Amino acid sequence: MAPGHAGYSVERDKIMSGTVYGIGVGPGDPELMTLKGARLLNACPVIAYPAPETGDSLARRIAAPHMPDTATEIIIRTPMPTDRFPAEEVYDRAAREIGEHLAADRDVAVLCEGDPFFYGSFMYLFARLAEQWPVEVVPGVSSLMACAATLGAPLAARNDVLSVLPAPLDDATLAARLTDCDAAAIIKVGRHFGRVRALLNELGLAERARYIERATLEEQRVIALDQVDADSVPYFSMVLVHARGAAWA
Repeated sequence: MAPGHAGYSVERDKIMSGTVYGIGVGPGDPELMTLKGARLLNACPVIAYPAPETGDSLARRIAAPHMPDTATEIIIRTPMPTDRFPAEEVYDRAAREIGEHLAADRDVAVLCEGDPFFYGSFMYLFARLAEQWPVEVVPGVSSLMACAATLGAPLAARNDVLSVLPAPLDDATLAARLTDCDAAAIIKVGRHFGRVRALLNELGLAERARYIERATLEEQRVIALDQVDADSVPYFSMVLVHARGAAWA
C-alpha cells in the first residue's frame, strides 16, 4: 500500500535527511550477510527488525554479531498468522516511528531475513517510506540459494524454467504449476507439508524432491520426504523439486 493511504499520512513539508537501509541479512548464518550489509548495519544509529508477538527476532539473531552496542532498536512485532498479511497497523506504526528518527537526521537500518524484495517483510515499509525518505535496498542471500547449497542440489540449468511456489496455494494451482515447470522451490511449507507431500506423490515427483528446514542455522535438518513428521514442520522449510531429478542430468 503506497504512502498517503488512509492508515498512514505523509507530511510533505519535512526535510529529507536520514536514510533508510533495507538490509537483507540472509537465511540464518551470520557469515552469509553481505559485506555491504554488515558495514551499513554497523554504522546506523537506529536498527529496526521484525519479531513475532512474543519471543526473539530471527533477523536480529542473524545480524547480532554485526550490530553496534550503542544502537537504538525498534522491534516491529507482527502477529502471525494474520487474516490479512501484512498487518497494516503494525507497519503504519513502525513507519511513523522510523520517520521520526529520519526527521532527526538519523539513519535507520531495517533488517529483513533473506532478501528484502523476495517475499521480504521490508517491502511493506518500503511502500510507506520511499516517497518521502531516501531508501537504499541491500540485497541478501535468499533461502532458495541457501537450501540449494546445503542440499547440494542446483536449482536449475540451461533452459530450465524454475518456479517459486508458496505452499498455501490450493492443490489445483500447485499441481498445474508443478506439471508445467522443470524445477520448483516450494516455500512457506509449514503446516501445508502433508498436502504438499501427498500432491508430489500423486504427480510422481516425490522421489525427485528434497526437504530442508532452517537452512544454514545450527538446527538445520535435511530429511527424506517420507520420513518428515507433517505435524512438526516449521515455517522456515522448503521442498526443492527437479523434473529430471538433478539439474545436470
